[in-house]
Amino acid sequence: MNNKTIPLANLPVKTKAKIVSIHGGRHFNHRMCIMNLREGTIVEIISKQPLMGPLTISSGNCKMTIGRGMAHKILVEII
Repeated sequence: MNNKTIPLANLPVKTKAKIVSIHGGRHFNHRMCIMNLREGTIVEIISKQPLMGPLTISSGNCKMTIGRGMAHKILVEII
């Protein structure tokens, strides 16, 4: 991880970022692919739930909720 990449979980709300890499096992990568979260995809955090709760993110016209553990495995670059 270099200075420009941060985990998706650390991205501030209402900030757009590009997915740089996804670090997970085969099933995790497959699940991310099904959710259309791939390298190069632009994402934005809509809201963060308190007490280490899930994140609501948007990618294009799609909104989805992912857990913080999952969000820590996705590295993004702020654009």
